[in-house]
Amino acid sequence: MSKSSFLKSVESSFNRAGELLGLSDDLLEKIKVVNSTYIVRFGVRLQGKIQTFTGYRSVHSEHFEPVKGGIRYAPCVDQDEVEALAALMTYKCALMEIPFGGAKGALAIDPQQWQVDELEQITRRFTQELAKRDLINPSQNVPAPDMGTSETEMAWMADEYKRLHPTDLNAWACVTGKPIGKGGIAGRTEATGRGVQYILQEFFRHKHDVEKTGLSQNLDGKRLIVQGLGNVGYHAALFLSEEDNCKITHVIEREGAVIDASGIEIRKLHSHMTNTGGISGFPGFVESGPEILAAEADILIPAATESVIDSRNAGDIQAPLIVEAANGPITHTADSILRDRGIVVIPDFCANAGGVTVSYFEWIKNLTHIRFGRLQRRQLDSQFKAIISGIELATGQPFPSKNHDEILSGATEINLVRSGLEDTMRGAYTSISAAWNANSNIPDLRTAAMMIAVDRVAQSYVSIGI
Repeated sequence: MSKSSFLKSVESSFNRAGELLGLSDDLLEKIKVVNSTYIVRFGVRLQGKIQTFTGYRSVHSEHFEPVKGGIRYAPCVDQDEVEALAALMTYKCALMEIPFGGAKGALAIDPQQWQVDELEQITRRFTQELAKRDLINPSQNVPAPDMGTSETEMAWMADEYKRLHPTDLNAWACVTGKPIGKGGIAGRTEATGRGVQYILQEFFRHKHDVEKTGLSQNLDGKRLIVQGLGNVGYHAALFLSEEDNCKITHVIEREGAVIDASGIEIRKLHSHMTNTGGISGFPGFVESGPEILAAEADILIPAATESVIDSRNAGDIQAPLIVEAANGPITHTADSILRDRGIVVIPDFCANAGGVTVSYFEWIKNLTHIRFGRLQRRQLDSQFKAIISGIELATGQPFPSKNHDEILSGATEINLVRSGLEDTMRGAYTSISAAWNANSNIPDLRTAAMMIAVDRVAQSYVSIGI
């Protein structure tokens, strides 16, 4: 599917939700359109000549500021793709009740073609171009990592912004997804994958929703196909296999797939990928392609790029439940086919919202200039120790060691981040499930989620007189 079709798919989902909400056409048009898209072209002298690069920053909605959205580095990125992703960020933040507007950025570059020092020069120069236009700013526009970028690029961007604004007390809040030592937050790297785990756990707490898939009522033993073992796919597969006893039976990557009906050891596969650069040579490797998406399984998790399930393969999908860990992995046409076949899809702007949720926590941490848990951890530790001692004294029995250690782990930053993330993911899924089951005109979870998001954005605009 072309990038323009990706944008059309997002807008089609929006249009269906808008019709069901009964909002006026003019208000819906205001919400749907992208507010602004900036294209910057800049030169960097590298390898003995001036290299010209093209970057994008799209602001979809400013109903809340700052606007939030990652920056991806990819060779074929274009304006339509960035605008579609910016729109998804608006709806994602609204659905998760995060006070950000939606934005997205990109640089048309293949990061693998440049040395680290060259990539740093390019990133710093891109940051300068964004800063000139306030497209990176703690109070207006806050980027984060995306495909092709990581905490390394975010550290370069934050440092360059700080260099340009040396007296800004909150300068390090200009981006999220930074290393811990540069204002990052514990749990950010794993956040999107952890959110996928939490959303699946919550799905299986809703009996009526699970019944629609024909699956049994718990995650234990479920067979999973994971397409894409990058940051999101790896952490989702790791947590679901090690903590929820799921079996990752198929992992799909560019050069093929790894298949093991008894369950792939995700840590070992990830280590193999790190050491060799791919999955080739790992036990169970086959030179197969996208057809593995249609293998027999209980849950399919597309966790790579958009449009991997389209009209050509949607009719072949066997998994009764799909969780969109990537942005836009299912085209609009394919979505209709899957819905008609009774396959349940947990949509991207709910399922993969863990990243922006923890980015919100990081932004708050940067603005307050204090690590989460620092003030209360030892006080709570003393309270729980006193309670445990009282129970032991009253019963004459030692407190179970497992429970003892769990209770005294206390309000560490990672515990608080995971608690906040789980609460956010569970709350969002509960809302869309309730809407889906309460109204027979709502055909699926995607429409329910979009209706909630669009209605919240609409209320925000109406409240300020628009």
